[in-house]
Amino acid sequence: MDIRVTLDGRAVDATLNDSPAARDLATLLPLTPDLKDFHGTERVGYPPRELTTAGAPEPSAAKPGDLAYYAPWGNLALFYQDGPSATADLLVLGHLEAGALRMPAASARLS
Repeated sequence: MDIRVTLDGRAVDATLNDSPAARDLATLLPLTPDLKDFHGTERVGYPPRELTTAGAPEPSAAKPGDLAYYAPWGNLALFYQDGPSATADLLVLGHLEAGALRMPAASARLS
């Protein structure tokens, strides 16, 4: 599913994968989470409710431009640097167009 992510007022294209968690996120759009930096690799924000984790794909390490969901904390993550190595609790939901997150974004809107 194609979506639009607006980072600091700049619109970029993104694609959600076909996982149950990504489809669940799509039902919440539009969404404007407050973002905070986390470990110098990602910006994190919270959706209004937890996403489903049923049928989650195999974990994979996050890459710059990935949109992910960290189930234990219930937060969304926009990675601008390589993320942690594979963890069963990090679900990659999709990816922003190449180069969209070269720098950490202060604000985001997903629609």
